[in-house]
Amino acid sequence: MESRRFDPKKLDKLNNPDRLSYLDPGLIWDSVGLHSPKTIIDIGAGTGFFAFIFAGKMDKGKIYACDISDVMIEWITEHTPADIKESVVPLKMEENSLPLNDGIADLVYMINLHHELEQPVKLIVEACRLLEVGGMLAIIDWKKEETPEGPPVSIRVSEETIEHQMQGGGFGKIRKYGILPYHHFLVGEKTRYGCKT
Repeated sequence: MESRRFDPKKLDKLNNPDRLSYLDPGLIWDSVGLHSPKTIIDIGAGTGFFAFIFAGKMDKGKIYACDISDVMIEWITEHTPADIKESVVPLKMEENSLPLNDGIADLVYMINLHHELEQPVKLIVEACRLLEVGGMLAIIDWKKEETPEGPPVSIRVSEETIEHQMQGGGFGKIRKYGILPYHHFLVGEKTRYGCKT
């Protein structure tokens, strides 16, 4: 539903440094445990808040900052810091598809996006397509309970449902991290058996 989506007019909220107190990028990065990733895809990148931070942790790799909003893509293009300009690639995407080749990514992640999705399994299958075998999908989204920040509880998704949807999209070895105060944090691996269709 349209009402589930983040309003681009409120994009300044996405850049609020207070987010770092409950969504610690270093903790997220260390938990995923990537070693010298070459390609990362941020689905629902918004203003590139996390893409910019993770790009600074990569060694000569690329991070595709993808969003369906032209406003967000333009903002990322105009505000990417000079020292990571060559690493961050702003990319307009469609609802459940990205204009990228199969099997290119070490990691695909979505932060605070899952509760907005009308067809989450379709986007999870698309993430699977983009990953190499052994690549990982990380989904971080608001816990289905009252928190000081975040969307209405009624549109949030339970951890069990997210896990089931990841399995339905072709992911295995799903790990659940209880390390974020307001968020579910799940990581699944693309297996050699491939993606669901």
